[in-house]
Amino acid sequence: MEVVQEQQLQNTDGRKLHNSDRNSNVTQQLQHPRFRKYKWWLRVSLYIIFLLVGQSAATLLGRLYYDNGGNSKWMATFVQSAGFPVLLPLLFYFPRQTHAKFNNNPSNNDYSYKTKPKFSTLVFLYLAFGLILTGDNLMYSYGLLYLPLSTYSLLCATQLGFNAVFSFFLNSQKFTAFIINSVVLLTISASLLAINSDSDEDSTGLSREKHVIGFFCTIGASATFSLYLSLVQLSFQKVIKRETFSAVLDMQFYPSFIATCACVVGLFASGEWKSLNNEMKGYDKGSVSYVMTLLWIAVTWQISSIGMLGLIFEVSSLFSNVIGTLALPIVPILAIVFFHDKINGVKFVALLLAVWGFLSYVYQHYLDDKKAKAEKSDGLGVSNSEVEIC
Repeated sequence: MEVVQEQQLQNTDGRKLHNSDRNSNVTQQLQHPRFRKYKWWLRVSLYIIFLLVGQSAATLLGRLYYDNGGNSKWMATFVQSAGFPVLLPLLFYFPRQTHAKFNNNPSNNDYSYKTKPKFSTLVFLYLAFGLILTGDNLMYSYGLLYLPLSTYSLLCATQLGFNAVFSFFLNSQKFTAFIINSVVLLTISASLLAINSDSDEDSTGLSREKHVIGFFCTIGASATFSLYLSLVQLSFQKVIKRETFSAVLDMQFYPSFIATCACVVGLFASGEWKSLNNEMKGYDKGSVSYVMTLLWIAVTWQISSIGMLGLIFEVSSLFSNVIGTLALPIVPILAIVFFHDKINGVKFVALLLAVWGFLSYVYQHYLDDKKAKAEKSDGLGVSNSEVEIC
């Protein structure tokens, strides 16, 4: 009789222990995804800050360069990619993890090895992206040189529309009312700033032929940049397949190195290198300020690019472009502070529209996240009920 009671007690304790382990596993399943989601939002917020701060600072410094006597197209193109050496400490600090993005089992080494891209594939990828960046940056430099700032800003705003099209075909981007609303509002915001620009910007004194060149270069640059963003997202999904910060650094470092080398070739081939010494000596704020301005332009563009690539990696190329467009109305506000530009009602309305468009996109992502959580919770509930029945 005592033996039977002991067996019953052991069975009861075993069931309690089993239930306790099962409950702890369920709790971990509920808490772990939530913790990962908080980390994801933290990373996205950090990338947004990088993109907004970097792009705004680089634009203001670029204006400082042109306003004080800088006029080299290839130098303006060169500094947009030449800051890549500042990423070297980060490349050595962050480990090279090789597990695939769509493989959550690190013990499956064979699968990870098979999904790791070939070296030749990566070389071709970085080389292609580097050359695309070179051409894109050069076209932007021509557009900024040959067009009034108002027209240039208006044409740059079209990249959001280009990116929406490329994202739909290359990245299977789903469009909802909130996303369309965000794209439209941000485009209108940038357009208002362009239309409202001071009239003295229209008197560039350049020939009609150069205006036409600037127009097509800016349109081409906007389309090329949008295509570049979508191709980068596609590469992360289909080729890189690593959900690590080192993957983002690689995508910025190596194409920037290629683009910088191409700019050096262009600088010497065009003969502009001969005038750089005179340009530095004739810089209004002095030679030291000339060098420091170019140096910080290069650094801030790298910060901006890290934010851009991070948002592509974590969210989508369209979201990255939305954040980049959000910086357009922020720059005039900063210009009021640092360059004492005049403020008016149109600029203020443009800023409100940009913030509205940004919040619209964020709210859509919140709805998607909420829906995903509900579906996951329902699936977990069904799984638990099946366990109880068993």
